[in-house]
Amino acid sequence: MMRWLILGALIGLLIAFPPLLGLVLAGAGTILGHPYLIAFGLGLAARPYLPQPRRWAR
Repeated sequence: MMRWLILGALIGLLIAFPPLLGLVLAGAGTILGHPYLIAFGLGLAARPYLPQPRRWAR
């Protein structure tokens, strides 16, 4: 739900202020230009699906 609200707010700002589109595209290009940021984002996305290490039994 929150994702859709943020997306709607972003689209509303882009409609109200067209020059912001250039800033959004520049920001996305900067993030996509750094491979370590992409790897960090993929790691965050994959974290809930990774198996948890089990504790050692005594």
